[in-house]
Amino acid sequence: MMDLLSAGAISAVLTAIGGGMATEAGRWVWESAGGVVRRVAGREVPAPNTPGQLEDVALLMHERLRADPRLAEPWLRFARHVPTTAALGTRRRARLPEAPSCFTDRDKVIKLLDKEVARPFDGRPRVALLHGPEGIGTSTLAFHWGWRQLARFPDGQPYVDLRALTPEAALGELLRQLGLEEAEIPHSAQDRQALFRDCAADRRLLVVLDHARSHAQVEPLLSTAPGVFTVVVAGQPLAGLGALRIPVGPLARRDSVRMLERLVGEPAVSVARATLPAVLDRCAGSPYALRAAAPRLATRPSGTQRTDAPVQAAIEDSYRLLAPGAARLHRLAGLRNWPALDAALAARIVETHEAEASRLLEQLAEAVLLDQTAPGRYRQRPSVRGHAERTAGAVDGIAACSAAVARAVGHYRDLAVGAARAALPESWRTPTEHSAVTFPTKGAAVAALAAEAPAFVEAVRAAEEFGDRDTVVLLCRSLWPLQLKAGRHDVLLPALRIGARVADEHFPGTRTSGALHAQLAHSLTELRHWDEAEGEALAAARDERAAGHLRGQASAVEFLGLLRLRQWRFPDAYDCFEEASAILDGIGPQDEGAADLPRARALLERHKGRALGRLDRRQEAVAHLATALEFFRGRTPGNSTPEPYNTARALTDLAEVHLVASDTGTALPLVDEALTALESEEAEYQVALLRTLRERCVTPE
Repeated sequence: MMDLLSAGAISAVLTAIGGGMATEAGRWVWESAGGVVRRVAGREVPAPNTPGQLEDVALLMHERLRADPRLAEPWLRFARHVPTTAALGTRRRARLPEAPSCFTDRDKVIKLLDKEVARPFDGRPRVALLHGPEGIGTSTLAFHWGWRQLARFPDGQPYVDLRALTPEAALGELLRQLGLEEAEIPHSAQDRQALFRDCAADRRLLVVLDHARSHAQVEPLLSTAPGVFTVVVAGQPLAGLGALRIPVGPLARRDSVRMLERLVGEPAVSVARATLPAVLDRCAGSPYALRAAAPRLATRPSGTQRTDAPVQAAIEDSYRLLAPGAARLHRLAGLRNWPALDAALAARIVETHEAEASRLLEQLAEAVLLDQTAPGRYRQRPSVRGHAERTAGAVDGIAACSAAVARAVGHYRDLAVGAARAALPESWRTPTEHSAVTFPTKGAAVAALAAEAPAFVEAVRAAEEFGDRDTVVLLCRSLWPLQLKAGRHDVLLPALRIGARVADEHFPGTRTSGALHAQLAHSLTELRHWDEAEGEALAAARDERAAGHLRGQASAVEFLGLLRLRQWRFPDAYDCFEEASAILDGIGPQDEGAADLPRARALLERHKGRALGRLDRRQEAVAHLATALEFFRGRTPGNSTPEPYNTARALTDLAEVHLVASDTGTALPLVDEALTALESEEAEYQVALLRTLRERCVTPE
């Protein structure tokens, strides 16, 4: 018992609960914790949002429990059974990308890595930094060495390409590779970092962080666990990073020849002995340049002198030999930093059909002007994109370049709108604009939105730069189903900020502006930027009110109430829900939104019951939750269709109200009914929560 009453134990429980807020069940537990803290403290306590604030709450709780042991009962009843964190994934074993078979030399570097990985652990993170200019083979070296270390790292070798990723997004990718499901991954950076370190603590992992740009980007991804070794790959030394620095330089001439022999065979190299010296001078020991030159080994390079920029020379040499169609795709695809190129996007860029676009992509990959990242998906390395962008300006001209970018943005606009309509057709927030893109299921549509999330962000940036305000707001509105069903808030945040800014500047006081501020508020809340989220929710209500859109205004105020629940400001939350109900009263039978009124009111009744339950106003809470429950069971004039998931949520809230009052006899059948309601739903985390509540019902205190 005493362990759960110490300041450290209280802090640990609150930390674990805060880290589990990625799911509806996790948010419910967080709000429930706020109710317990309020009862113990005897007053409203703002929800902690930083490690320091959390420690302050834990200390307050500890002091109150020590001063009055009678207060221990509600905390112990809650803490004994709290579902702290979902199971930490399936422990699937992540693997590095395949290492090229033409790897050669690098014995000295490999020996340094071997020595560092065998160093006795002394409390310092095990980190090695491989650095060298683009095309020198640092990534290949990391892959090659890593595959030799499978026995040393049996729990996996997660790999993260840090190009264009924030630390939050990179942590999310690491956690996915460690086996966590999307709903198990917290939204905030601090919770992701804590969870990653928990996951890595007892594992033997090799983590490879590629294309790192700064110490600040890498630091949150480092683990001090003794079984974790991290290889950071960068173009140059990273100031402030405490790591073994290993520079990677050009291949020696004999090793360059050996690499060519592995690429094309010894006979082909022997036949090309007349041109070989010029090729070696031109490539200057760059593995990338050697790979690009291998197919044309018997052709004397146009520039035979040794160069200080072998990668640029190789790109130019490869470009000159391209067929016109492939050369045009190379140029126009490089005008924006698209995260991935596939046949659909390429076809739109160069105005051809997808089969031809696929053939052109394969030609560019064979010329080493594209790197394949997955079947049918490619990416330009930075130096290749730089060449493409410069060449496009000179060859195609400004008008053609602008048109190509506009076509690419249009591709992502159509994809986003089609996926949004398929993923969430019942929502009034979903755009109604036409799109020819269709999906067979809601799940497939959400998966498409998630897969292309970084590309949508880049498309929003491009549309803003081109002054295409309508496309900016349409793209951002189409992200709502992704925010609601899959999160990815850290990835989407830059686009949502642009959308809200464009709406303020060009569509103030409109439903569009209200919707975009609401979307931004939603993601900011999930990322625990609560102060900023409050401002965006108020802006959403302001614009919806100015537009005369009562349904949208009520929704914005309702959202502000949900934020207050997250902040443990329960009286303010209840007031928001009451205000939202009053706004809905202004919608007449023939007005827009009238058909949605019964369900909107039922949701507000549930939210009111949640707030009142946290305030220990039991009878009022039960009345509101019972009203909501009847609707979701399909037993009211406004709804004859049961909603199993919302039924289970209302039952969960109702059961907790009775559990707080130690009325397990009333709570138990409610929990069992909720479990039955979820039998046909994919709601594993809600089920886990209900099983915990059931344990509280049947376990003697």
